This record gives sequence, C-alpha cells and structure tokens, in this order.
Amino acid sequence: MSTGTAGTAGGSGNGRPIVIVGASLGGAKAAEALREAGYRGGIVLIGDEHERPYERPPLSKGYLLGKTSREKIYVHPPQWYAEHDVTLRLGTAVVAVDPAAHTVRLADDGRIEYAKLLLTTGSVPRRLPVPGAEQDGVLYLRRVEDSDRIKAALRPGVRVVVIGAGWIGLETAAAARTAGAEVTVLEAAELPLLRVLGREVAQVFADLHRDHGVELRFDVRVEELTGEGGRVSGVRLADGATVPADVVIVGIGIAPDTALAEAAGLTVDNGIKTDEHLRTSDPDVYAAGDVANAFHPLFGRHLRVEHWANALNQPQTAARAMLGEDAVFDRVPYFFTDQYDLGMEYTGYVEPGGYEQVVFRGDRATREFIAFWLAGGRVLAGMNVNVWDVTDPIRELVRSGRTVDPKALADPNVPLTDL
Repeated sequence: MSTGTAGTAGGSGNGRPIVIVGASLGGAKAAEALREAGYRGGIVLIGDEHERPYERPPLSKGYLLGKTSREKIYVHPPQWYAEHDVTLRLGTAVVAVDPAAHTVRLADDGRIEYAKLLLTTGSVPRRLPVPGAEQDGVLYLRRVEDSDRIKAALRPGVRVVVIGAGWIGLETAAAARTAGAEVTVLEAAELPLLRVLGREVAQVFADLHRDHGVELRFDVRVEELTGEGGRVSGVRLADGATVPADVVIVGIGIAPDTALAEAAGLTVDNGIKTDEHLRTSDPDVYAAGDVANAFHPLFGRHLRVEHWANALNQPQTAARAMLGEDAVFDRVPYFFTDQYDLGMEYTGYVEPGGYEQVVFRGDRATREFIAFWLAGGRVLAGMNVNVWDVTDPIRELVRSGRTVDPKALADPNVPLTDL
C-alpha cells in the first residue's frame, strides 16, 4: 500500500495538510481518529453546510420527535476543532478535485493543497420525478433544516402523505403519527422494506404501522402531485385516485454524492470504489461513509452501506491507512431503527432474495423476537426486535460462517453463544 507523504505521525509531506471533504459524522470522526493516532500535521475539514458536523439518525428519530435537543446531535462541541488544531471550513463548497496537482478547488476559486484526501461526501435524496413535485409542502429529509421543516409541519389533524416505505419513510411516518397527524404511506412494492427484509419480516413493519393508525397503500405508482396556489394538496396515483395531502414527505431513497470523484477520474460504480483500506483508484485519495463502495474481505465483494455505523467506523480505518498503517475495514454491517414502541438492531448483510429461510426466535405477535436470515445453514444476518444485548453473539454467528441447527437457533433456551 502506498503511504504517500503523510505516513508519519509528525506531519504531512511538504507541509501539506490532510484534507477531508464532507463536514459530516464521517469527516469529523476522521479528524478525531487522525489526532488520536498521533498525527500532528494540518487537517482541513470542509463542508458546504453552515452547521458544524452532526449525526443524521436523530433527524428521523429523536430530534424529529422532539426528544433529542439540537445540541445533542453534534459530533463535537464547538471548541473541539480549535482545541485539536482542525481547520473547519463551513459553508464552503468544493467544486473540483485535481489528483495530479493534489489540490481541491473551492467555489470561490480558492485552492487547497493536500497530502492525502478523504471524501466523506455522503448521499443526496432521490427527487420525485413527477409533475408538481416542486410545490411548497413537498419535503425531503437529509439535513437538519429538513428535519426542522418536517417537525414544524407535523401537527394534530394534518394530512401527511409519505411516499416510500423504506427506513426514512417509515420513521417519518411514525413521527407524524406520534404527533397526531393523519398519515398515509404510499409504496410501489407489496410491503414496506421488502427488498431489504424479505416478506416474512416486512410484514411485521406493515402490521406495526397499521396498528398505530397509518393507512398503507401498496402496489401504487405516483403520477402527479396536485396543488392549489403553489402548495401541494394531494397525490394523484396511476389508477386515477387522489390522496389528499397537506404535507408530502418523499423518502424514495438516496444516491451517493459521487460528482467530485467522477469529475476527478476516480473509479465510480454505485459509489466511489475503494479497496479494503478505503483507498480509491488514486493512492492518495480515500473515501468513507455512504459514498464509499468498499471491498469487504468478509463477504469477498464490494459493499456500499447507507447507514450510520459505516459513517462512524470507516473513518478510523481511513485515518490509519492514510498514515501508512495496514488498516482494513471488515466490520459486519449494522443499522438500527426506532418506530413507536419498536426498537430494532440489524447485524449482517443479505442480498435481496439471497437467503433460503428466515428463522424466528421469540414472538412476532408481541414484536419481541430475533429473526435470522440463513443460506446453506449459515447465518447471514440477524435482527433483534425489542430484544437487547444480543448484537455481539449475532455478529459472531455472521462472522464465523459456521453452519447452525435451525431448531436450536429458534429455541430461546439455547444461548446464542452455544450455537
């Protein structure tokens, strides 16, 4: 692995800093990891938002529900950056990367040289491609100001239509219903989260939302957002029906923000492709978080995981690798959700349709169970719902790749550590 000129803890080559583009959780954690590794050279952290780095999960969970204060969402207190000699440039857009010259160009035409560059540019929400989608009252969720707008719109009796029954769609639907809004969720598939979880577990989330008064409409296609005076008033479906709406929340997925990488000539394929060290096709440029399609040694393939745990943990690997260590990212994927009284953690990775059976331990009716996805007798992933302190043994089952007895896996009297 090339160590470039930033391979010592004392500083970067020719006095050039390590530059991080994306003042996100990933970017902030990378700066933190560099300092913890003893790196004493310059660090420049650049973000186009005016907020200092913050975590995104609360935006659709505790912060949206009003349970988490704004101050709690930030990665570091405001003084942390100066105290750790990190140059934080907010409200600053990077418009180009020149790997040959080792520079990034800013929107004001300024340039910053780098010894190593880390891209933590994250993702952007997919826009709804139908007439009327640009009207007032059509909301997306990615940034803290988006969460503020949605929170302000959620009031008792307000008619909220959520388009898309993925994680963001379901979490915002739960927040809207908790606020007393009338909620309808529209989904093109037969069930929520069908590609992610499969039919057996997807049904659990459908039942959860129906039990809390959400109207779910599946197998539907949105044709147009109707409006009055420039503000959305309804969602017209392909079958001619119109669902009245005071607010429309669009949650139809996100796309990795690869524009800088593509223009710089880096290899891009469903994100910025990296090796297991999070190094891109250029030896002095790395990527981490949502935007990184990283080779995963455990699974023997590239994975791009759009969840908080990667943004939290990948930067540590990238930081050590940029300093010349043989650091490898091989953590088992993990994500979580909170909806109403349901809390869930998911550990592992399953291709859509890439499993042979689902084994349940516990009671689906009371929503206290663990679900395991198996193929060839091996546990590919496990999801604990309102059952806690089991992620470590689930992770070990996934990582080990050993075959298990499905009957023992389903038996709550058999400790997971004994399988």
